[in-house]
Amino acid sequence: MKILLIEDELKLAGFITDGLKHAGHVIDHAADGSKGLETAMAGSYDLILLDLMLPAMNGFEVLKNLRSFHNQTPVIILSALNDTEHVISGLDLGAIDYLKKPFDLEELLARVRSVQRRSLAQGGLKLQVSDLKVDLLSREVCRAGKQVILSNREFSLLEFLLSNPNKVVTKSQILEKVWDMNFDPGSNVVEVHLYQLRKKMDRGYETELIQTVIGRGYILKGEVQKG
Repeated sequence: MKILLIEDELKLAGFITDGLKHAGHVIDHAADGSKGLETAMAGSYDLILLDLMLPAMNGFEVLKNLRSFHNQTPVIILSALNDTEHVISGLDLGAIDYLKKPFDLEELLARVRSVQRRSLAQGGLKLQVSDLKVDLLSREVCRAGKQVILSNREFSLLEFLLSNPNKVVTKSQILEKVWDMNFDPGSNVVEVHLYQLRKKMDRGYETELIQTVIGRGYILKGEVQKG
């Protein structure tokens, strides 16, 4: 998933970012409420982790503004303000969960997985494209019955292609969804990772599932079955 963390405690933010990246997620970070709101509105995120006691704009204001602008990205509040009144206020404003500080990283990862399961369930937890089978929750990939071992970034790239089957996606769209907001768009990192992914997925097979559309982008072609 692509996650936005809005947190002003830099040490904690670094701890959370490292943990989520290790779990295979793509993370952007904003250190104040105003920048967090701007980033949330400009980007495309699967989840927002939101502190409440933020400079420039507090978390309640960020959440209220998000919902007033019809941004329905799931929000989990992370806060030391743990009395019942604050919890209720956050949930009433549209947060889906409230995690009290201090918390264990494994507890946060469990909450994130819960959001991910809900999201995946809407589109199907398992996908099959031709002879390629992908379990989006366990992150297992098989082609023609043979397991394909992918890095976290390669799996995120495949997941994005699978979310847009038989549609051309541009390099800019891939950078936005699979890499963080500060990544240099002039880099060839997309081409390098796509080359590695195609080598693992398509080399040795009669049909190439991932194809380049010259001048436009890339496409994952095949009959998609959800299960």
